Amino acid sequence: MVRFFAGAAAAFLLLTGAFLLWQSHAEQGPGIPAAPKPRAANGGYLSPSGALRAPEADPATREQKRFSRADKNKNGRIESEEVLGARRKAFAKLDLNGNGALSFEEWAAKTIDKFKGADKDRSGWLTPAEYALTAPPPPKHPAKCGC
Repeated sequence: MVRFFAGAAAAFLLLTGAFLLWQSHAEQGPGIPAAPKPRAANGGYLSPSGALRAPEADPATREQKRFSRADKNKNGRIESEEVLGARRKAFAKLDLNGNGALSFEEWAAKTIDKFKGADKDRSGWLTPAEYALTAPPPPKHPAKCGC
């Protein structure tokens, strides 16, 4: 009896598979458009080997974006103050006495202060424990939602 049901189930599965194969070869209906042809390798997204590749940015567009970032007042020209302004501000922060020249101490002031702050016993050198104090703080990650 079990053999009979097993044979009937196998026949049913065989007929179902044959029906599905037959349906997969049905003609394409009028409501479904045909797939577009791949673009040519010289102007499309397929490489000569047939692999997909990302579209490339136009070099002029990239250069226009770079120019736009440098043109701070958006007048279509890049003036010397637009290029050098940020560097002048950074230089002014380092030039503590305002004489227009950086001494080594002014240039390395932050590092010297960090060294002096870490050298707790004022020995002029750092122990491993003192050097560990000079490590940058860990990055602050935004709080993750516990929802």
